[in-house]
Amino acid sequence: MELTSTAFTPQGEIPQRHTCEGEDIAPALRWTGVPDAARSLVLIVDDPDAPDPAAPQLTWVHWVLVDIPPAAPGLPEGGHPLPAGTRAGINDWHRPDYGGPCPPIGRHRYFFKLYALDTTLPALHQPAKAAVEHAMQGHVLARAELVGTYQKHRGRP
Repeated sequence: MELTSTAFTPQGEIPQRHTCEGEDIAPALRWTGVPDAARSLVLIVDDPDAPDPAAPQLTWVHWVLVDIPPAAPGLPEGGHPLPAGTRAGINDWHRPDYGGPCPPIGRHRYFFKLYALDTTLPALHQPAKAAVEHAMQGHVLARAELVGTYQKHRGRP
């Protein structure tokens, strides 16, 4: 599978409009190459560089979506409307929606990870990333990843 965005290139800077310094809306995402056997897709967006990339202590979760229909070609800018049947999990702000990059210090990496599963995850209700990853074990058919970066602009000379 391949995961792309019209908002930024792989390893490129995520535009400010998709961050806490802008409109904080999800970038548009597109994917191709979903296996025919896929029953659902999962999207997890996280930042392994929190709080400081020089001394990371945790991975901050920005967005969790489960049961995305495998026929969906992607997500629109802003993330809405979600494809029919898609359900939102909970991010580390304890919200069921996209939370954009908002690094306290330094340039962070943001991993957009798409998984094709051979099942759906109906038992999960607004799950956190850990519950989704546990439920996916043994069901991942394919995986795609897109990494963007961001560093706050405020306070720069």
